[in-house]
Amino acid sequence: MHGLYAIVDLTLLAARNTDPLEYARALLSVRPAALQLRAKEVAAREILAMLRVLGPLCRQAGVPLVANDRADLAALAGCEIVHIGQEDLPYELVHRIAPQLAVGISTHTPAQLARALATRPRYVAYGPVFETANKVNADPVVGLEGLRQASRTARAANVPLVAIGGITLSRVHELAPLADACAVIGDLYPPGASLRDVTERAAAFHVALGGAPVSAPAEGSTKAEARP
Repeated sequence: MHGLYAIVDLTLLAARNTDPLEYARALLSVRPAALQLRAKEVAAREILAMLRVLGPLCRQAGVPLVANDRADLAALAGCEIVHIGQEDLPYELVHRIAPQLAVGISTHTPAQLARALATRPRYVAYGPVFETANKVNADPVVGLEGLRQASRTARAANVPLVAIGGITLSRVHELAPLADACAVIGDLYPPGASLRDVTERAAAFHVALGGAPVSAPAEGSTKAEARP
């Protein structure tokens, strides 16, 4: 896993009156490392329906689809990965009820990171690296030095590390040597941006983080063009 870990946040998109599928197509056109659906304020039935629509789009683009929090919905929708936090179902239970799912785990301290790595997940996320406005009651900021230490630990375990929290395009160069991927929500879609802007920003993030550049949108994607 290398490059942009793109997040489709339904709360953000609803506030901007943006179609989630068109937004997802704008991101998938650059073939990010992963695409996560984040739906904190949406009923389970709606989440499942959205995942089932996103699944074929992600498979067509060759991008893993990640369901946030809900292993049950991830399994029903045929997702490749479920992402769990420290307050969600533990890894062992997720693996027991849905062994076909790969699992990514959010961690915020060295102790949490060590416990997560012991389960051999698909990846570990670590942060918040910077202040973030996208999570209520966010954990304390770990900063670049905290991420650097987590990077050493994760690389020693040969598990990809995803940096999370407050990541912007202007600072991504600081994170590129320390993380395999970066999860981004808000700075992919700053106020006033168009879907073409989203695609161009996604491409810039992805390439800066070591992802392969894409010279043209994936088939079935939005008309917005990705930068080579």
